[in-house]
Amino acid sequence: MSFAHLKDFPGRLALLAFALLCLGTAPVPAVAQADKAPAATDKDKDKPAPKPADDKAGLPPLPPEAHAQQSIQLDGKPLHYTVNVGALPVRDGDGKIAGNVVVTAYTVEGANRPVTFAFNGGPGASSVYLNFGAIGPKHLDAGNEGDSPSDPTNLIDNAGTWLDFTDLVFIDPVGTGFSRSLVPEADAKKLFYSTQPDIEYLSRIVYDWLVKNDRLSSRKYLVGESYGGFRGPRITHYLQSQLGVAMNGVVLVSPYLNPTIENDGDLSPLPWMMTLPSITAAHFEREKKLTPEAMADVIAYTQGEYATTLIKGHADEAATQKMIAKVTELTGLDPAFVKFSGGRIETGAYLREVHREEGKLGSVYDSNVTSFDPFPFAPEQRANDPLLASIVAPLTTAMVDFVTRTVGWKVDARYNALSYDVGRQWNRDEELRRGSVPDLREAVAADPKLRVMIVHGWNDLSCPFMGSVLTAEQMPLMGDPSRISVHEFPGGHMFYTRTDSRIALRKDVMDMYAKH
Repeated sequence: MSFAHLKDFPGRLALLAFALLCLGTAPVPAVAQADKAPAATDKDKDKPAPKPADDKAGLPPLPPEAHAQQSIQLDGKPLHYTVNVGALPVRDGDGKIAGNVVVTAYTVEGANRPVTFAFNGGPGASSVYLNFGAIGPKHLDAGNEGDSPSDPTNLIDNAGTWLDFTDLVFIDPVGTGFSRSLVPEADAKKLFYSTQPDIEYLSRIVYDWLVKNDRLSSRKYLVGESYGGFRGPRITHYLQSQLGVAMNGVVLVSPYLNPTIENDGDLSPLPWMMTLPSITAAHFEREKKLTPEAMADVIAYTQGEYATTLIKGHADEAATQKMIAKVTELTGLDPAFVKFSGGRIETGAYLREVHREEGKLGSVYDSNVTSFDPFPFAPEQRANDPLLASIVAPLTTAMVDFVTRTVGWKVDARYNALSYDVGRQWNRDEELRRGSVPDLREAVAADPKLRVMIVHGWNDLSCPFMGSVLTAEQMPLMGDPSRISVHEFPGGHMFYTRTDSRIALRKDVMDMYAKH
């Protein structure tokens, strides 16, 4: 998931660590894993970097790998698999261990099986969201309207899993899950919590896992959600161009591709074009009118009359009034609210307005997921996001129990499904603002067989689907135009919490994997 959207909620102090408001200084170049022989001796290389002055000095070591045999029922048949949990080292530029990345891998016996590497986002989110929410063999029902953080955390067989057609490797970046930095904070920012170093060490983790498990010759895929979708094209391009490992395909789930696409709403129509379709989709869903055909009309209106009317401004007052009436009809919002918004629906204001009569807030991840507003008279939203408030506890409980009890990886450490500390330390540098679309274009241009599927939930306002629609439409044609596709599903940022959407995603991905 991505937290860039939180710039819309300046009053939410608990989450400001994730807001992409402050621009950090560029990091000193660092190599997450040394590719050339360091000056240190082989004996020194296996030692952790010097102990920091903070509490990391007392951390107990992570345990050796552990594995368990499991099975699920999928399409009426048993699927037997092995789950393995363990840590891979990350080395600094001198070859000394600077951190540990914990990996959860699901493998099935069989020849010529593909392998898929999965990343979530934040930055600061572990891979548990994709694992137990979307594509792993087990699923936790959480993240939908009415779900409670204290609901039982019973894992069920996942009808939407990808495990029958690809092995799955879930990677937790440093600072998330049980993964950890072993260096002082200042060094961690340079090695782990800046845009390009993050891409480089995670790419090396993919490479190291492939080498360690004799899988370099396997067909290889990558799936990244939200900021993981930002990572996806960059890791793919870095692996392809720097480490000599080529992906067959990439799936970007609710990706954060263009960090600056919503800038300058005073002049550009783009910020309002991003959000109007998702706000409309949520309204259509409440009215039980949400269909692909209805949304095709909304997209056409957004790219056509809505955009041109915004560009004209007050030069065409009749067109403006017509646009305001149309936006009121599409969104179902109070006509006065739309009028005084000028037909430009700001996300934070909308999330407080849409369920105000019920005393509730909508989630930026899916505005039809709500919670009561504990500060209804405050000028700005002060409460946590409704979906985040309901999903972090059950996912954390389920993952810790699974790893320590089911798999038997007995770790003495805290699990971070969502690390606010990583968000606080993250360097919002120029590389972050550049986005990942240039890397996407280069990776696709270099490999005429590479396929990219971008998938979104209609209701998502944190990474709206319209941004990916415009991004894909503006890319030059490079051979088969179907190599880059955008798919939308009912739901929000984590649309896969809905069973039908999760199963539909599985089918679309299976079709893509079958092509290359």
